[in-house]
Amino acid sequence: MKELIIVVIGAGSVSFGRSVITDLALEESLREFAVSLRLVDIDELALRRMYQLALLVKEKTKASHLVISATTKREEALSCADYVIVSVAEKRFALWEKDFYIPLSFGFKQVYGENGGPGAAFHTLRSIHLMMPICRDMERWCPEALILNYTNPESRVCLAIHKLTSLRAVGLCHGPMTTWEVVSEILGRPKEDTVVTIGGINHFHWVLGIQDSQGKDLMPEFKLRIHDALPRLNPFVQTMYKIYGFLPYPALSHPEEYVHFAYSFTGPLLFRWGIGEVARPLNATVEDLEYAIEGRPGMPSYELWCREEARTIEAIVIGEKPLPQDFLKPSGELAIPIISSIEHDLHRREIAANVVNEGAIAQLSAEAIVEVPIMVDGEGVHPLPVGALPPAIAAMCQLQIAIQELLVEAYRERSKRLLLQALLLEPTVSDVKRAREMMEVMLHVEREYLPEMHE
Repeated sequence: MKELIIVVIGAGSVSFGRSVITDLALEESLREFAVSLRLVDIDELALRRMYQLALLVKEKTKASHLVISATTKREEALSCADYVIVSVAEKRFALWEKDFYIPLSFGFKQVYGENGGPGAAFHTLRSIHLMMPICRDMERWCPEALILNYTNPESRVCLAIHKLTSLRAVGLCHGPMTTWEVVSEILGRPKEDTVVTIGGINHFHWVLGIQDSQGKDLMPEFKLRIHDALPRLNPFVQTMYKIYGFLPYPALSHPEEYVHFAYSFTGPLLFRWGIGEVARPLNATVEDLEYAIEGRPGMPSYELWCREEARTIEAIVIGEKPLPQDFLKPSGELAIPIISSIEHDLHRREIAANVVNEGAIAQLSAEAIVEVPIMVDGEGVHPLPVGALPPAIAAMCQLQIAIQELLVEAYRERSKRLLLQALLLEPTVSDVKRAREMMEVMLHVEREYLPEMHE
């Protein structure tokens, strides 16, 4: 029986870690392997909780082929690994607020500030700074392993891995699945009989083609039906479709980060997700903020959900609650299906991943990280060509690609000058003096989590 070593870094996450564990336990095609699942997290409490949950899931799914271990020592887990699935962040919510409010205080109106906008530049530097030591350990202990990355900002992290290391990586995001679901709903067809072709960059992809499972072109029907469906979509997505003639990723969050006019449609979306304590100290715990979070009626809080989910899992692993059936359902994420397709040489098409362009989108840089359909076989993950984007859409994507490239070079060179250049390309940044001042404040406030930058 062939051994397969899968390492999950950031496994303590109540959403990411749990979904990977469940998907792997349920994947029938991998039961012919002796799978070593190695869970890694620096948070010992979260890691212990997820390890115990993994053992319960293994038992309930009768996944006897899984050998599960957990460690806080990354180098131990990485030895001879075949696949490394990663989602890492540090003080996610507290630092996200700094990313959002500090640029806003200088007059730069971000919509979300996580993957685009001036705040996202610092999120990028932090994430790359977390990922590079992981990559260096992989280059030493498992240089042939494939990284399946969920760490945001997705495109920027994957570009850094491509440019700064010798490793292979593919970036995964749930956004394309959301687009697939919306397109299928508009057409009134099951997802399984709807083949959607998207192209663009992460969180800013566009529906370029639709077929049924027999290859029939469904775009003419879609263009007829979407006029009735548009009022159900958010105003920004409606406007983008009317102007550009293609449906963008139909979410109220990330697509708006990449253009300067989105704020007039959405306002500051960070508030809507229940994140926004403004004066939150970086050393505050989630429990410290419980009253403030729960004191905002009607506002969903992802942070509060994470805390409640952690408590639920804790109750399950100590036997106070039964394991819910929802914990035993596949997540719909692509990491485990991709591993299966590689190991079985399936030549299977998946709706999209973030990969090196290599000509998949005609007008964009060859080394850019693009979000396009992929084919997965025994050799790995391959981008599928989608042709040319409409000129205006290509221009918006290429601007973001230029920002991404500058940020990766700014990290490589530890250069404030290159960081400032990237900030000044951001559509929401309108003043050099304020941009420079904002940059210095951000570098000071987040200095413990960023690389040291020089003039």
